[in-house]
Amino acid sequence: MGVAPSPAAAQDPAYMSCEELWHARNRIYARNGHCFNTDRGRAVFGAGCFPPYGRLSGWEKSRVNQLQMWERRKGC
Repeated sequence: MGVAPSPAAAQDPAYMSCEELWHARNRIYARNGHCFNTDRGRAVFGAGCFPPYGRLSGWEKSRVNQLQMWERRKGC
């Protein structure tokens, strides 16, 4: 049995699974009112949209870019 990552490591995309990366990325969009078009997105985050309709702040854009880079790197 492996050692569980520390809370800081759990937030590090290098240690996240594809599922965790997807959820982390889409949680950012969901809290900013993104209108999800996929069945999976709607099932997890709902169909409701609201302003700013997925527009992200600077740090949120950076985090999403980081998560997407790790999704590509891991072949998600």
